[in-house]
Formats: sequence, C-alpha cells, structure tokens
Amino acid sequence: MNRLSPRLGPLTARQRWRRLRLQAYSWSLTGAYRLGALHPAIWRLVARSYHPALDRVAARHARVACQFAAVDVPAYRHFLREHGAEHAKRLADFPETTKQNYAAAYDEESRCQEGRLHRAGVIVDESSGSSGKPYNWVRGPRELKGVYRNAAGYIDLVFPGRRLFVVNAYSMGAWATGTTTGTAMARIAMVKNTGPDLEKIADTLEHFGPGYDYVVSAYPPFLKHLRDHLDERGFPWRDYRIRGMVGGEGMTEALRDYLEERFEEVRSGYGASDLTIGMGAESGFSVWLRKRLAVDRELRERLLGPGEQRLPMIFHYNPLETFLEVNAAGELLCTINTKTTLQPKLRYNVGDEAALRTLAEVRAALGDEAYERAWTDERLNLPLLFLFGRKDSTISYMGANLYPQDVEYGLYQGNPYAAAINRFCLSLEELPGLEYRPVVNLEVRGSLDDGVDRDELAALCRKGVLAHLSAVSRDFAESLREDPTAADLRVRVFGPGEGPFAGLTKMKNVYLVKDA
Repeated sequence: MNRLSPRLGPLTARQRWRRLRLQAYSWSLTGAYRLGALHPAIWRLVARSYHPALDRVAARHARVACQFAAVDVPAYRHFLREHGAEHAKRLADFPETTKQNYAAAYDEESRCQEGRLHRAGVIVDESSGSSGKPYNWVRGPRELKGVYRNAAGYIDLVFPGRRLFVVNAYSMGAWATGTTTGTAMARIAMVKNTGPDLEKIADTLEHFGPGYDYVVSAYPPFLKHLRDHLDERGFPWRDYRIRGMVGGEGMTEALRDYLEERFEEVRSGYGASDLTIGMGAESGFSVWLRKRLAVDRELRERLLGPGEQRLPMIFHYNPLETFLEVNAAGELLCTINTKTTLQPKLRYNVGDEAALRTLAEVRAALGDEAYERAWTDERLNLPLLFLFGRKDSTISYMGANLYPQDVEYGLYQGNPYAAAINRFCLSLEELPGLEYRPVVNLEVRGSLDDGVDRDELAALCRKGVLAHLSAVSRDFAESLREDPTAADLRVRVFGPGEGPFAGLTKMKNVYLVKDA
C-alpha cells in the first residue's frame, strides 16, 4: 500500500488567525501540565489533588487538539476532508483514527505538526509487531521529557526507597519501552539497562548486593522467568528488597501472586507504542479493587454491567494529559492533549476494549466504609481505566469466548508445576466432522524439561484451566452442562522452541496462533 504524503500548503488569513489562537490556548494548558510534573513531589501533589471538575477542562483540551491539528497537520487535514468532517466542532464529530485508516495510510512526515519530521532530538521507536507488521513511531524531545517526568513521578510514588536501583530488563532495541524506561528512571534512581538477560540480571543483583531498593522493570512473562531462574540459583531473596514494574501486556492476579512470593510487590503500567508510554498505572487501591472484583460478582456487575464475566486490569489515568473515551463498541479512544506531541494522537483507537469510571462511581458501588478502608499510601485521586485487552485476542468455542488471561489463571493458580511453564499460546484444532477443540500449547523451560512428567503437567493444567473457566465464564459453564464434550480442552506440551514456539523471538508473548 502506497501511503499518502499530503503537504500543509499556504494557509488563508483566517486559518492563520485560528491556528494562532488555538496554539496559544493549547500551549497555556500544556505549560500548566509541565509545571505539575517538574519534580516527583509536585507530581504526587497533582495526582493526589485531581478534582473531577478538571474532566471538563480535559475534554475541552482534547477538542482543541483536534481543531488545531485540522489546521496544522497535513495528514489530519486530508483525513478530515476524506471523512467529510473538516468543519467538525464537537469532539464526537471528529472521526476515530486507527493504525489502518491513519498511521498506515499517511507517511510519518505528513502526520507531524507543520508536516515537519526531521529535527534534532527526535527518537524513532518501533512497535513490537504483535499485530503482524512493525510500525515506526516518532517522538520529539519536548514530548519525551514529559514522558520521562511522568514515569519518574509514578515510580517515586509507588516504589519509594532511599537507595533506588532500577534494573531495566526491557528490550534495548528500537522498541519504545526499553530506552524510554531507562532514561526516565535515571531521573530518580541508579539504573542498569541489562535488557532481558537472566544471567546479567542475576550477576548485577549479586555484584551490588542487598544494600539497595531494587526495582526490576520487564514484561510480565519475563519477570516470571527471572523468579524461576533465581530460584534455581538458590538466590537469597530474603536478604534483598526487590520489587517489579511490568508493562507491555496484561497480567493475571494468579501470576501476580506467584511473583509476589518472591518480589515484595509487582505493579503494572499501561501504554501503547502507537500512543505514549505510561498512559495509566496501578496503585495499591486499583490492585485491591481488581482482587475484589474477582470474588464479588455483584460489585463486578455494578461497575462493569450485568453479565460481564471478564476481569479487567485497572489503571489510574490523568485525563488532562491523555483524554480517554469509550465508543459504542466498547473500544478505547485516546487523545494526547499536550501540545508537545510531535505526531498528534487524536481519538486514536488502538483496539483495546475498556470501561471508564470516576472514583465517585467506584465509591458509590463499594460503599463509603469499604472505599475508605481500601485506600493505600499512594492515594491517587485520578479516575480509573478498566482495561479488558485487545478485542481480537479470543478464541470462540461452544458459544463462549476464551481469553488468554483466563487461561493463564488456570495454568498458574495452585499449580505445583508453575515454574516449569515458560509460556503458552492458544489454537483451535479441527476434528473429523468439522468440529473444533481449543488447544492450550505449553512450552516448558529447558532446564526443567527432563525433570517434569509432561503427561502429569498437561493433566494438571487442563484441570486448572477448566476449573477457572467454569468459575468465571457463565457461557462456558452452561456449555459444560448442556454438552459434556465441551470439556474436551486439549493441552499439548512442547520443549523449548518446538511446535508453535519455533522461531518465536519476540519479547512479548504471542497468545493466539492459527496452526500449532
């Protein structure tokens, strides 16, 4: 596909005046946001004192961001004309942008402010290619400084320590998360960018010793690999204070519980290469609320709607910087409000299903007493994003949707062989008579392969997955009652790099495969 490359061209006197007014307004709000993130202490104050009345300011700024881009960004001007929305006035009148209809349709330069890409300090990141094709995303120096300040403010709040040492285990290639995390953490901590190297991380911890407050940043599956690897080495966990900061994909409470048998605590952040790093982040309160939702069906229905069986991740987010909406299909839309964004992100649909709730709505659902008891030291006063994950990350079977996160619960919860599992993916197997059965494919860790009974591992995992799916999915439980053959869920165990795992080198797990 040849991407379009429109140019800005001369502006009329009216357009120049409109551009000047919108620019002044946008910069004034952006300047106020930047003052709030200058120091972690100020960042904490802003996050704790956020008032719901500011939601209206955030919505207005999101509309101004779209209006300004309609004058200033060549690709967006062309995009609006193609959709008959060049005279849009309300935020809802501006069409959604996606990777397909916008990022893939226009080149990088035309999607920049003033149609100008090349400038000193611009960083080019690359998405992981989990959607099939890696994309390039550019960020300017002022934009990155804001990202660094926000990340540093959050880490300083959630992981306090007098001798903070961040071990950055994200990939150090062109992916956004690794390089950005390392630079951001250097504002508040000593940092070593090890990348996803188990031996190097172990050597680092042993070399510098237990006198530091360690935070290991990584994808959730890699943090599990690290725990298992250090256990094999006989690492003296009790002598150390080590916490985990994860991102890049969802994490179940079963995996969190498994990790927190060694790590003091594990918190997750939400971002997307398409948009920005650190759009949302967990707190002690949001983790507590998620665990409560897992066991309180009435609360889940009050907050997420009747019949909702999925357990979303829950993040705080700042609408002043990342204004979020949910469309009629339940998909998350994001507008980056700050004027520093080199490539404006405007009502961008990344493909995640979500719900948004204010703290007042959560308080009403919980009741005042339970709400007050649940608060932790962080006391983030920001609204909440309930994130279900990518809309296309399911397998449909017997009228029920099977989600990778639900499968992960069944694999790790109470499984004595949890340490033997390296990763998993789902597939469908076609049987004679055009019937299908879901398959959970497991890759065992190489060092444990010879010591694990594969049949017993498969049987335990199958039992755990079926038990969890029956407990959380009414559709699946009903299928079992109506047709016992629905329990014919297959589990296949592979050695390292075998079967569907052959040739997989991505740090982020691939959870759905067509052919196993």
